[in-house]
Amino acid sequence: MSGHAEAPRLMVLGAGTMGLGITSLAVGHGIPVTVVEVDEARAGRTRAAVTERLRMAQLMGALPAGRPRGELAVTASPADGRDATAVVEAVTEDTPTKAKVLEAVAGLTGAQVPLISNTSSIPIDELAGFIADPARLVGTHFMNPPYLIPTVEVIRGPRTGDAVMSAVTDLLRALERKPVVVGDGPGFVTSRVLHPMINDAIRVVQEGTATVEAVDDLMRECLGHRTGPLRTADLIGLDNLADSLRVLYERTGDSRCAPSELLLEKVRDGHLGRKSGRGFYAYGKELA
Repeated sequence: MSGHAEAPRLMVLGAGTMGLGITSLAVGHGIPVTVVEVDEARAGRTRAAVTERLRMAQLMGALPAGRPRGELAVTASPADGRDATAVVEAVTEDTPTKAKVLEAVAGLTGAQVPLISNTSSIPIDELAGFIADPARLVGTHFMNPPYLIPTVEVIRGPRTGDAVMSAVTDLLRALERKPVVVGDGPGFVTSRVLHPMINDAIRVVQEGTATVEAVDDLMRECLGHRTGPLRTADLIGLDNLADSLRVLYERTGDSRCAPSELLLEKVRDGHLGRKSGRGFYAYGKELA
């Protein structure tokens, strides 16, 4: 992980909401990206989804003006991205799934290539146990959408090496993001504080104390929460939120983290938030 002069090339594992967001951020900053996605339908939508995100980012002035776009390749095989200078894993928030792809890609890439797990809640050291060289693994928690939120939570596991910390800092600098480094533990800082609070907000609605709009109005206008917890839940993705809360509940035993029944009901009904067109609010169209 010493080749600081080498131009960054990313391999992004997974073309879900966060994989697409991180890919768009990198491509918009002129960094070539190979996206690895085994789901054919999702892979087929990747280019159009990245183009749409780049258009939105440009409209909002969130990308550097006049910089050429990075090349985008989409493949089902991680071997096609083996020349990457860094790997970002952005698959489902599930330890066995993440461990499997990280283990596979660790063997394909050079020992100096950092492995970055984008996770909102799974302890990095838990994942590090599945790869031969745990010093290569570091966590990031990009917020959605990554092109609009300039700060990234960076999680240093107990076995994360100095070289990978330096490499991830260089990469975030190239993406014009500000790293805030925190220690390891379930949910780190942002999810450990935010997700139980969102779960509580959902329970208030579930119990009939207040409407969705009332909860968000009060949290936004009285307490300065920029979007309100339920709009934030829709942006995170209600399925992702439920997965993250399960991870927190299993690892902390904190009953506030047990996903509320209303949240689970929405997930079962396919109302996943902005990405499905409907969650606590209706958005009118399905987003890729």
